[in-house]
Amino acid sequence: MPKEKILVVEDEEDILELVRYNLAKEGYRVACVTSGEQGLREAKEGAPDLILLDLMLPGLDGLDVCRRLKSDPVTSVIPIIMLTAKGEDADIVTGLELGAEDYVTKPFSPRVLLARLKACLRRKRQEEADETGILRVGAFTINPSRHEVWVEDKPAALTATEFRILHFLARRSGWVFSRDQIIRAVKGDDYPVTERSVDVQIAGLRKKLGSSGNSVETVRGVGYRLKE
Repeated sequence: MPKEKILVVEDEEDILELVRYNLAKEGYRVACVTSGEQGLREAKEGAPDLILLDLMLPGLDGLDVCRRLKSDPVTSVIPIIMLTAKGEDADIVTGLELGAEDYVTKPFSPRVLLARLKACLRRKRQEEADETGILRVGAFTINPSRHEVWVEDKPAALTATEFRILHFLARRSGWVFSRDQIIRAVKGDDYPVTERSVDVQIAGLRKKLGSSGNSVETVRGVGYRLKE
């Protein structure tokens, strides 16, 4: 059976060909485009399983592309791995806040890129096969099969990563988890763990949960927990 379809949005021909070659060698179906506008069209029409998205694109840049993809119900569930240059820390944080799954900094090893891509696809498959039981914790109703969260009677528009963090904490409400445990649970063992990235996601999650955001408690010196 053919492997998943990967959309590569990259305007540097050398990098585009390097990525295309290595993905095709692994058996993935690959679609390549060189601009943000083309990337948006291909994401909607080609139904890729994952998108490798360069941030520095001519015209519509990668962050704008990410923002539009994640705000469109048709494409919001497609995982995005950002391809970034050194010194783009602010853009990386913005991309993660917009809902990107991961990032790889140029210059990168094809083996590292493939490992991160496989981990991302593996998480996606696990989520699709995960139990569909609805969780009700405090003010929250969490539906894993539909990736929906309701706070009281109002829906909360969470990114994929924010949803996974809340779902992870809710499955063991009252338990305290370190930042390392949280990032490994929602991203995998091969994700570069940084306190900053976890804190950014938690801050975004709290903001979107409104007055119930304080249910996600900080345990000083340890990590976070969801109040029972």
